[in-house]
Amino acid sequence: MKTLYYLSVAFFVLAACQPQKSDFSIMTVTGEIASIDMGNSLIHEHILVDFIGADSTGYHRWNKQEVMELVLPFLEEVKAQGVKTFVDCTPAHLGRDPILLRMLSDESGLQIITNTGYYGAVNNKYLPEHAYTETADQLAARWIAEWKNGIEDTGVRPGFIKTSVESGSLSALHQKLIRAAAKTHLQTGLTIASHTGLAVPAFEQMAILESEGVSPEAFIWVHAQSEKDLSTHIKAANKGCWISLDGLNENQFDHYIEMLQNLKKEQLLYKVLISHDAGWYSPGEENGGDFKGFTLLYDQFLPKLKQSGFTDAEIRLMTLENPMNAFSKRVREMKTE
Repeated sequence: MKTLYYLSVAFFVLAACQPQKSDFSIMTVTGEIASIDMGNSLIHEHILVDFIGADSTGYHRWNKQEVMELVLPFLEEVKAQGVKTFVDCTPAHLGRDPILLRMLSDESGLQIITNTGYYGAVNNKYLPEHAYTETADQLAARWIAEWKNGIEDTGVRPGFIKTSVESGSLSALHQKLIRAAAKTHLQTGLTIASHTGLAVPAFEQMAILESEGVSPEAFIWVHAQSEKDLSTHIKAANKGCWISLDGLNENQFDHYIEMLQNLKKEQLLYKVLISHDAGWYSPGEENGGDFKGFTLLYDQFLPKLKQSGFTDAEIRLMTLENPMNAFSKRVREMKTE
């Protein structure tokens, strides 16, 4: 089964290389691209994050030009590394700024992807008031409208759904967020990336998605590196879930290699995503705070992976083919027997 999947990925890449239009696409802040054009990618990073809370945040909290001047050199660094696409995971009410992202994409030459959806972790600090009272259908209608019409009046459309839950069993409110994400996926084909961490909420979310008719193949388990029981990575990946190891730093190289070797042993590297969860400009902090760049993965970690026995093909799978497959817009329904 896994061998067939590897072959299907190879076929997907080869087919998309042909002159005809690819069957799959990805939405960036400057418009739609063929999936094959995604290239080497950073799948979980941040340009700007505003932690003040949903009731106080807004564009008045930062100056776009100041943010541009700080962030642009960091984006130019990764473009020089060969990175082509940058996935910005800052959600609405936490500092998402589609115009800023489009400006940075234009200036840097990077393809940047933004999102729709709401962030429920941190005791719901980043949820707008209507998230408490509206139904899953009503929330989904808001997110679907962003996909169809663009975010606010910017014309910028989201390329995935970003949500989040607490680390324990899901509250009723967070169950509603995941149901809304499922309904949005079925109408848009956008992938669901959920800030999750531990296995308990990861599997509860997948159960909700399945009950709504959505395959775990549409679900990215964000911050899966936080789960110490690595057998859960195997179980989730076998269900089709994307295992996102997205908090890479210099102190965790050995742990990341251990997690990747665990997945490689089970022939599951085709379900892995890797990134830093780095950045970001922090409104209210002097000079935007302590910005952490995005070069560690390609400069240091991938060479270390090769020293540990990972092949060029396996590295390409995780940094190019998997992101393309994960973020390609297509509805992934539960298969019926």
